[in-house]
Amino acid sequence: MAVAVQHDSEAQDGWLRAGPALVESEDFGFLMANLYPRETGLPMTVWAGPHAGARHDERVKVCMIPGDVMRADQLATVAVRPEPKLLHGQLTTANFALVAAWIALDRVAIISYWDGELGTGEFTTALRRL
Repeated sequence: MAVAVQHDSEAQDGWLRAGPALVESEDFGFLMANLYPRETGLPMTVWAGPHAGARHDERVKVCMIPGDVMRADQLATVAVRPEPKLLHGQLTTANFALVAAWIALDRVAIISYWDGELGTGEFTTALRRL
């Protein structure tokens, strides 16, 4: 399955940028599952969560720092539908391509978790590594 790489701007230096990273309220993380590199195959930690009354469609939060790190002030936001798109923050084009490929691989699980069809345990069990 081909993944369309969409973004707002691409600089000559290999970074995708889409406005400043959003600083979330302190409690948003309680609604989302931390997914570490060893679980996703990505070089960075991502968060995914259920709808929980959000006014937007499914998104994942991507830490801009590699490794088992998740800092609310260092997040990029990537839309899942209709195709992966960088909404806030910045990622290298290579890292965005990896995140987009992971979203494509685990799209059904990510959306099922968002829609409340999977609990957190079911969601993490359904995920496949990139």
